[in-house]
Amino acid sequence: MPPAPLGTDAALLTLAQWFSPAFPIGAFSFSHGLDWVISAGQLRSAAAVERWIAHVLAQGSGRNDLIFLAHAWRGEDPAGLDTLARALAPSAERLTETAEQGASFVRAVNAVWSLDLPPLVYPVAVGAAARACSLPLEATARMYLHAFAAALTSAAVRATPLGQTEGQAILAATSTLIDRLCKDTLDTPLDDLGGAVFAADIASMNHETQYSRMFRT
Repeated sequence: MPPAPLGTDAALLTLAQWFSPAFPIGAFSFSHGLDWVISAGQLRSAAAVERWIAHVLAQGSGRNDLIFLAHAWRGEDPAGLDTLARALAPSAERLTETAEQGASFVRAVNAVWSLDLPPLVYPVAVGAAARACSLPLEATARMYLHAFAAALTSAAVRATPLGQTEGQAILAATSTLIDRLCKDTLDTPLDDLGGAVFAADIASMNHETQYSRMFRT
């Protein structure tokens, strides 16, 4: 088991820092395939963007990331989890996204919190760091998934005519889903990894050859 947890206030402040847009992982430069979907005219409204993000969270990378994060937090071999996560990336750009954000996250937490983590994909890095810093699993998972949803929402706002208020409404609408996923997913075995958001996977593949791009993925 991880060490005794920090006090609630200290733990939440640490997590708020880790998942702040100011934390240097470069999340603003990735769109998880949204760049291609929007440029192809497939997402034209706030409702469509909200549905897309909900599917990615519940049936795609969001759910899988929670599984990897939880297993890393419980002390499973981070190198093995990292290898599995890399192997399951559905496209080169998805691998770039999780590997580069994870490596940036590790550099920051190693420097600031005096850890000694190797480069890891993002969810594994977060789970391992949260364990090392005695941060609670469920709070870490909730903040991680909220930050993921916020990054997708921000990408959609920048790439479509949606306004900031519509973006915040989309993000607020994901709160119930995030709550359910964190209650239902954190005890999921690795054998249940998988996804059913094929359109998002194909979008990330198409983005690799997109002529004009706003984002790296």
